[in-house]
Order: sequence, then structure tokens, then C-alpha cells
Amino acid sequence: MKTKILTGLAILVGLMLVNSGLNKFLNYMPMEMAEDATAIINSFIASKWLWPLVAMVEISGGILFALPKTRALGAIVLLPVTIGILLFNLTWTPSTAPVAAVILAVNIWAIVEARKQYTPLIKN
Repeated sequence: MKTKILTGLAILVGLMLVNSGLNKFLNYMPMEMAEDATAIINSFIASKWLWPLVAMVEISGGILFALPKTRALGAIVLLPVTIGILLFNLTWTPSTAPVAAVILAVNIWAIVEARKQYTPLIKN
């Protein structure tokens, strides 16, 4: 039962992140934010490399995270992004922080469930 819930949540989170990454390229869902948050996002976009990098990580990580066979890799790839999303939301748009916290919690849950797959990476 636990794995079915995790699979469902992982698919939802993966699709959300793929959607967010595609939106960074195609801008089909304009985001309404406070002026300070908009200034930060505009500085990310102005850097010419950071915004596309985050978008590609969200798209590739979201696809990996949604698929059960590659979920462990997707969870590790997405961990820095989900932490960044939560910190950004806590700092600039606190009203959306609960959604970001849920995304990070699902990511951490997936990492904990797949911890046996990571042990060969850290063993001597």
C-alpha cells in the first residue's frame, strides 16, 4: 500500500516538475508574484544559463522521478532543485511554501524508500 501511494505521489510530483520546466522554456502559464520575487526570477533569466539549466533538470528529473525504475536517480537529481524551490518560496512567496514543502517531503520519502540502492555508492 505504501508503495502505491508513493508511486502515485511520485507521478504527480514528476509531472508537476516537468510542467514547471517546460513552462520555463515556453512560458504558457505566466506566474504572478510579488515585485521582489519577480526581480529575482528576472535576474535568473538574465543570467542566460541558470534558468535553462534549472528547466532541464526539472524536466529530466521529473521524468526520472515519475518512472518507478528510475525514481531513485530522479530523487537525487531533484533534491537540490526541490530544496531551492522550498527556500525560494519560504523567502519570497510564503503563501506557496506548503506546496513546495509537500514536493520536498515526497522527494525525501522516495530517497528514504530507495536507500538500499544508494549504499553501493557510499561503501568503501
